[in-house]
Amino acid sequence: MNQRTFPESPFPLLPLRSGVLLPEGGLTLTVGRPRSLALIQSLKVGSLFGVVTQRDPRVEDPVPADFHDVGTIARLSQVLRVPGSDALRITVEGLGRFAVDRVTTYEPFLRVEGHPLADERADVKEARVLAEELESVIREQGPRSSQAEEALRLVERPAAFADKVSSILGLETPASLEVLVTLDVPERLRKVLGFVVEQKEMSELRQKIGEDVRREIGKNQREHLLREQLKAIRRELGDEKGNDSDKLRDKLENAKLTDEAREVVERELGRLEQTGGQGAEATVIKTYLEWIAALPWEDRAGVSEDIDRISAKLDEDHTGLEDVKKRILEHMAVRKLSKSEKGTILCLVGPPGVGKTSLGQSIADATGRPYVRVALGGVRDEAEVRGHRRTYVGAIPGRILHGLRKAKVKNPVMLLDEIDKLSQHWGGAAENALLEVLDPEQNKTFTDHYLEIPFDLSEVLFLCTANTLDTLSAPLRDRLEIVELTGYTPPEKQAIAKKHLVPKRLKEAGIPEGAVAVSDAALSSIITKYTREAGVRQLDREIGRVARNVALEVARHTDETPIDVKIDEASVERILGKPKFRSEVAERTSVPGVATGLAWTPVGGDILFIETSRMKGKGRLEITGQLGDVMKESARAALTYVKSHADELGFKAEVLEDADLHLHVPAGAVPKDGPSAGVTIFTALASLLTGRKVRSDTAKTGECTLRGRVLPVGGIKAKVLAAHRAGLKRVILPKDNERDIDDVPAEAKNEMEFVLAEDMRQVLAAALEAEPEVLIGGGAAGGQESAVS
Repeated sequence: MNQRTFPESPFPLLPLRSGVLLPEGGLTLTVGRPRSLALIQSLKVGSLFGVVTQRDPRVEDPVPADFHDVGTIARLSQVLRVPGSDALRITVEGLGRFAVDRVTTYEPFLRVEGHPLADERADVKEARVLAEELESVIREQGPRSSQAEEALRLVERPAAFADKVSSILGLETPASLEVLVTLDVPERLRKVLGFVVEQKEMSELRQKIGEDVRREIGKNQREHLLREQLKAIRRELGDEKGNDSDKLRDKLENAKLTDEAREVVERELGRLEQTGGQGAEATVIKTYLEWIAALPWEDRAGVSEDIDRISAKLDEDHTGLEDVKKRILEHMAVRKLSKSEKGTILCLVGPPGVGKTSLGQSIADATGRPYVRVALGGVRDEAEVRGHRRTYVGAIPGRILHGLRKAKVKNPVMLLDEIDKLSQHWGGAAENALLEVLDPEQNKTFTDHYLEIPFDLSEVLFLCTANTLDTLSAPLRDRLEIVELTGYTPPEKQAIAKKHLVPKRLKEAGIPEGAVAVSDAALSSIITKYTREAGVRQLDREIGRVARNVALEVARHTDETPIDVKIDEASVERILGKPKFRSEVAERTSVPGVATGLAWTPVGGDILFIETSRMKGKGRLEITGQLGDVMKESARAALTYVKSHADELGFKAEVLEDADLHLHVPAGAVPKDGPSAGVTIFTALASLLTGRKVRSDTAKTGECTLRGRVLPVGGIKAKVLAAHRAGLKRVILPKDNERDIDDVPAEAKNEMEFVLAEDMRQVLAAALEAEPEVLIGGGAAGGQESAVS
């Protein structure tokens, strides 16, 4: 290398992620890194610079320790812009070796000082002999490329000849680096000669394998060429046991299959051998056998049956829900004492956010079983549960077997989530597939359509969750033991927030422990003014909003002193805005004709208002509010009772002949139905026609007959909790629902008064205020009071 082929120091240095530029060789590179782009853009075509190879291609901005200290001086031959990007495509030519002394500049690109490396022993006889041997080997290989011919013209210059041959061999980066750093020319020629001989032997081996294959398969079986070549390669390597079929067979032999499954496996393995392990049919068979091998036929998890441990785990993870926890512990105790995995299957039913799904996780953690959740919401095809038959393209097993494969044991806790959201489909209801899964007498031989081999599900601890039972068929409900979760009282919500929600949200927001103190008044404000739900999901979201606001304040804190943030009631209103909920009962019932009722919904209990109005007309009853047929009939029955007892109520029935009555239930976009609003409708009509206002602190529920009898209804616990959340202090219930008051949590029961009624006279006495405001059609206040006493 002379002065004209070595740049003046310091000179630019281009690190390559991979690949090696050798003297006498050339490379075409794509340049995209900022430093590399800056280097190329600073050069002209024909400029000289250094090229080195990185030790680790993943390094984005290399420093001296990241690249080799021996490189190649390159001449820039061509620069092209890559369409659609900022990258450049360049062509460079290798001129000679150099060594990096030190880096002088890092920005905008690397500049280094270096010195050229001269070839050693280039003119010795040994070098000429090795060059001639290398020439002979190349000429023996038959037809040559133009690059090979160009290399042969350099045979009189052994050093350049070795470099040129190496650059056209397509060597891996480590091999090319060996050639680059070898300054001794005879040694370099030996390495290059070894690489050439190795490639020649590989070519001859491939040719021999090809000849063996062609002799074996003949002209009419050319489609199996690749498969037979693979066999021949394995024979040459002495490795004939490493194919997938053998590995699959070994896996199946080690699996603890049932006798029936073993028989099916042997049959399918025979079919697989006939296909030669290739083709579409072989792929289907392999997938089927892999599923059989992956299922936990006899693998079980170690199960803890310590009832106290399960109880402690449930208490740790869930505040309240004492009745539910007791039912779960009773269920687990029966399984422990009976020494049988068979038993009833629990179905946790309740509104969203009350902890149904997390109860399943707690049971799994306490018993040591793996936890698998199978989401059934929106599933409309039976095949989603029981699998597709293998006659269909792309068939797979159902979600039950998918869950067991994930659990890797045959006795996990499997939560069937949202079973009430199963959809109907023309091909068959998915709910029907659960009848066998959830029947302890049948699931020992559960058969998936894809597997077509009985699999024992009797050891799986199944749990189900649902928001309502109305959509479940009678046969499915018959297989479940229903455990109702009706919701939390405000004190329970406050305890859950302090113990679980606040720490979780503060941790998610990255707020240091102890930096924030949330007062009880603040939590109470969030619960009563910003949420109205049976569970705690909305409460969790509101606490998350507070935590994010606090995180912003903590992030902006620049002082070195520890931050101490206190969240009180005023802070809550500043962060969350004006309260979303307030008590509307007193406002709405401030005039006659409006009564407060209680309703049950799939998301918990709720209060509803029955509004009535009188106007001139022809004695008609107008009903609005998207009411169902049962509720409309309740309204007509209530009006009939009011008319027939007009004298007792203190007004003349004749006035209704020239008046129309309008009954409306607000929230008209929400469908409403059921008989339990009968008492409330009657109270509203009686209030309207007698002019006596309904007490604003009283809610009521119950079915009313045409004779004024008050009949029992369901959902008492959820309804009472809804009244408690709304701030109501009195609840009128049917006498026959007295036993249901025992299910109401003590916090709510101790703060409320319960009035038990058997007929509508008792309801009116408890619900209406004493003095009327307006009397329609005459009558005295005293007469009214005596009529309802």
